Amino acid sequence: MGARTGGVRAGGVLRDRTAGLYLSAVVVSGFGTSAMWLAAGVWAKSLTGSDSLAALTVFAMWAPTLVGPLLGSVADRVRRRPLLIGCNLGMAALLPLLLAVDSADRVWILFCVLFVYGASGVVQSAAETALVATAVDKRLLGGFNGLRMTANEGMKLLAPLAGAGLYARFGGGPVVLLDAATFVLAAGLFALMRVREEPPAARTSSRLAGTVEGFRRLRAAPAVRPLVLAAGVTMLLAGINGAAVYAVVDRVLGHSPAFVGPLYAVQGAGSVVIGLLAGPLLRRLPERVFAAAGIALFALSVAARALPYDTVALASAAGVGLGLPCVLIAALTAVQREIPERVLGRTAATANTLIYVPNAVALGLGAGLIAFVDLAILLPAAGAAGLLTALVLVRGAPGHRQ
Repeated sequence: MGARTGGVRAGGVLRDRTAGLYLSAVVVSGFGTSAMWLAAGVWAKSLTGSDSLAALTVFAMWAPTLVGPLLGSVADRVRRRPLLIGCNLGMAALLPLLLAVDSADRVWILFCVLFVYGASGVVQSAAETALVATAVDKRLLGGFNGLRMTANEGMKLLAPLAGAGLYARFGGGPVVLLDAATFVLAAGLFALMRVREEPPAARTSSRLAGTVEGFRRLRAAPAVRPLVLAAGVTMLLAGINGAAVYAVVDRVLGHSPAFVGPLYAVQGAGSVVIGLLAGPLLRRLPERVFAAAGIALFALSVAARALPYDTVALASAAGVGLGLPCVLIAALTAVQREIPERVLGRTAATANTLIYVPNAVALGLGAGLIAFVDLAILLPAAGAAGLLTALVLVRGAPGHRQ
């Protein structure tokens, strides 16, 4: 079954009305979120002069992921389409509070709003994953998730520049209003979706018991568990790689920090490309083979960053962009296909926590490691760990000897 889950071509996904509307909402809300993500850090820095507070704006948005299973259970207790509409409209109403942030003593408002922003994002991600799994033909899921990756990464290439430009020219107000407008538009697109949802199951357990259910479902799903664990390990290594990027540019390549910009642009372009190719590749490869191949490419690219050549650095950035999303797309597709609809929200949120929290932890861990470990050792070691992860994953796939 794994080799068939990629479904049809990208055109088939876009011809599905529900999939097309959802992807449009992803593009719209992703643009606003990416613009706000960068502008929030610049805003905190300009008001306080503190690099630490600027960095904490990202953490404020990520922190709710730590309780992702608890937040994700909300998506299993109410209808998902109204929940998505309500979350988007709620954020559109909340964001204008940031217009009051005009001095350092009011920057706490920014952090409170960003925390709610992150919590809403966790709930929405769980609801979206569950809603799509029930509303979109399962044969389309692999290609759909690839296109969603393309949409997200495409917005990350464009929106931060727009957000930074707006902030530099007009301040934070226009960025806030732009983001609020994208939430309203996304709510409208979700409202246009024609989805027949079953009534939520009767509440038979506490919120905590429902949260534990997500972990239990993942552990009991042999087609899902290895992909989620491999994705978590890969994102751990991606965090170390991300923490080392400035050190690579400085110590290995001898460039100014501005060279990080082209590296991230090339990496983002690679992610856009693999998102477009994911559907066709998943038609021809089992999910675990597709994921393992991507992890292996990612691992080799990370190891190659220890070499002091610009062309190698750019090629390795493209390799990271091409390889890293593969296991994320495969894991999400497996969750949507294998987990029962009634518990899909909490299980998807649990999977996201297991996958993305290691990345946040590794960003901090990597910042310490690069101070004490030579990059010529650290990066090849991370690459070797990635290759081992790919080998373990592919050995468990059907027909792995072939």
